[in-house]
Amino acid sequence: MIGGRSQERRIMKPKGVNKVVIAAVRDFDKGIEFYSKLLGATFDDVSATGEPFGLKVAFSWDAGMEICAPIPGRDSYVEAFIEEHGEGLMSVIFAFDDVDEALGRAEEMGISVTHLIEYDQDEIRQHYEDRFKKYKEVVLNAADCYGAGVILGQIELK
Repeated sequence: MIGGRSQERRIMKPKGVNKVVIAAVRDFDKGIEFYSKLLGATFDDVSATGEPFGLKVAFSWDAGMEICAPIPGRDSYVEAFIEEHGEGLMSVIFAFDDVDEALGRAEEMGISVTHLIEYDQDEIRQHYEDRFKKYKEVVLNAADCYGAGVILGQIELK
């Protein structure tokens, strides 16, 4: 039912936007410099988390954004994204209390997953300064989401 509420099943709603991903930059350092200056944000280089995907990555915890740049000479989905769309906003990460429930709903809709990223406590300690008790992201296929880069996330602060 559109606009109404069904009593049959309670659907967990997103808690809001966790962060946006600016895939965007061919020049990693210049991208960080630009957004630091524009927003007054600070960034932590967490490229070790992106290296398996052929990426350099920096998070701004205070601005709620992530900057990604392809590592030269490596194939990556960010390189392909930039080639097709140019530099800019790549995806939005929506926060959920239960990402698996949200994933189940996406799967029921026929939406495919392109990447699943989940870190254990050792990896969280190593890459994210032990900030989280849970870090899991499910990257949905943009072609199944009207071209939007949608990521479902369960990222719980300690």
